[in-house]
Amino acid sequence: MTSDVRTLEWTGDGLRLLDQTVLPGRVEYVVARDVDTLVDAIRRLVVRGAPALGVAGAFGVAIALLQAAREGWDDAARDAAIARVRRARPTAVNLAAGVDRVLPLAAKGADAVAAEAQAILDEDVRGNRAIGAHGADWILDRAGDRPLRVLTHCNAGALATAGWGTALGVVRELHERGRVEIVYADETRPLLQGARLTAWELDRAGIPCVVQADGAAPSTILRGLADVAVIGADRIAANGDTANKIGSVGVALACHAAGVPLVVAAPWSTVDLAIAGGDEIPIEERPPDEVLTWGGARTAPDGVTAFNPAFDVTPARLVTALVTETGVLEVSAGATPGGAGR
Repeated sequence: MTSDVRTLEWTGDGLRLLDQTVLPGRVEYVVARDVDTLVDAIRRLVVRGAPALGVAGAFGVAIALLQAAREGWDDAARDAAIARVRRARPTAVNLAAGVDRVLPLAAKGADAVAAEAQAILDEDVRGNRAIGAHGADWILDRAGDRPLRVLTHCNAGALATAGWGTALGVVRELHERGRVEIVYADETRPLLQGARLTAWELDRAGIPCVVQADGAAPSTILRGLADVAVIGADRIAANGDTANKIGSVGVALACHAAGVPLVVAAPWSTVDLAIAGGDEIPIEERPPDEVLTWGGARTAPDGVTAFNPAFDVTPARLVTALVTETGVLEVSAGATPGGAGR
């Protein structure tokens, strides 16, 4: 198993981010030492994935404090900058949660905030290893002790987290136990996160994989070519409704029709007990050019616009199990995050 790349790393005065918009062709980094650079990096998906965004949000408060001191901001300007970080992407609850966790330490200065942000990063890595173990145990208990064909959507690996991964953490754990035959990686809108990022991670880890179009995923499942689907999440409601990258609900519907388990793997911090159901989850809409153009060239007729939601919501009734660092909730059997607490 190859070691993880460092998705995020604090430099002492800024946040060094692996630029996920240029993978797999190039390995480059963006160093955010000011709020504008960090917010731009979050919105452009230089850094992405709910757990990684939580870490970035926490360090973003430290960046805002350092910039405020450097540029002589008043309290109102500082607070407005922190609020910009917090709302840079609305669907992933971890971003706001990361900001909120470190805010009480802001009066103690940037060093105290950065130390707590580092604690969030370290907790995420430990939690992801636990998610991988819990998820692999649950899947093998039900699928049998044999190599499995796994389908995954978007990227929920080390690149989406502080390390190891959530959905891909489960896949990596299965692989370490010799229980992965093949992984079907959906290519994934809007920026081919599956084709560029998931396939890159799997290839580095020596895990056999193929990339398929998002539209092929339901057919792959219904043809009996996948034994389990494992996806991540950006926000999970108290009733178990799950927001994940657009296209996830098609995977879920096919799994339900075929009797294939749909496993959602995410840290408990992705659970938002403040919302009862998925209809309360805000759905980010991204720029229309991501649909209307390709490689800078327009692919749709002039005058045609686009509908470009970044996420969809899978109803809890289609989720077989939710795996967090604390264990497994069998959502299809009636267990919900709101009923479980933590």
